[in-house]
Amino acid sequence: MRVLYFAFTFLLLASCATKKYTKANLLPDGLKSATEEVYDTSNNQKKLLHKKEMTFTKNGRIKYSKTFDSNGKLLQETEKKLWFTVERYPDKDSYYCKTRWKPNQRERISCYTKKQYKQNESIYHYNKNGSIDKIADNFETFNTRQFHYSDNELSKIVITGKDNKTIDELSINCIEKDEIGTCLKQTRISNKNGEKQEILISPRYY
Repeated sequence: MRVLYFAFTFLLLASCATKKYTKANLLPDGLKSATEEVYDTSNNQKKLLHKKEMTFTKNGRIKYSKTFDSNGKLLQETEKKLWFTVERYPDKDSYYCKTRWKPNQRERISCYTKKQYKQNESIYHYNKNGSIDKIADNFETFNTRQFHYSDNELSKIVITGKDNKTIDELSINCIEKDEIGTCLKQTRISNKNGEKQEILISPRYY
C-alpha cells in the first residue's frame, strides 16, 4: 500500500504553481470547491484512507484545503499566499512551499520550515495543455512518476526508481463523470500487488 499511497501524495500538495491545479488534474474551469475521498478497495472492502476539502480561486488554483484521516482527524491544512503556500500540520512545524518556474514546461516545488530546513522538493513536468507529464522526487525517494493519457484522460502512472527501473504501474479508469466532464469516480489498481483504490470527487461550480 505504501507505493500506491505515495502515488497520490501529489494530490495533497496545494502549491502556488504557475500551472493551474485544474489544468494539471484535467478538471474543468469554473470549479468553486470540491471534496475528494480516497478509499482502499482491496480484498472486497471499502475503507476510507483520507478525505480532502478544497476551495479554489477563480483561476483554478487551490486557495485553501483541509485533509482528514478516516477518523476525521485533521492531517493537513493548506493556504495559498501571494508568493508561497503554507502547509500546516497538527503535530509538526508548518511548511512554506515555493514554486520556481524552470524552462521546458517545468516547475520546482520546494517546501521549508520557518527555520529554512528543506523538507521536500519535486520537479513537475507538464504537457503543453497544462496536464502533468511526470513528477520527479528530488529529495526523499528520488522516484519519478510518469503520467500517461488516453483520449485526454489519465490512464496510467508508471513509477520508476533512481535507476530508471519500474517499481510499479498504476492502471487508472474513470467510472463516472458529471455533465461538465469532471470524473466523479475513478479507480486505480497497482499492477505490482493488485492493491486497489477508489477516488470519489464531489465538485461545486461557480
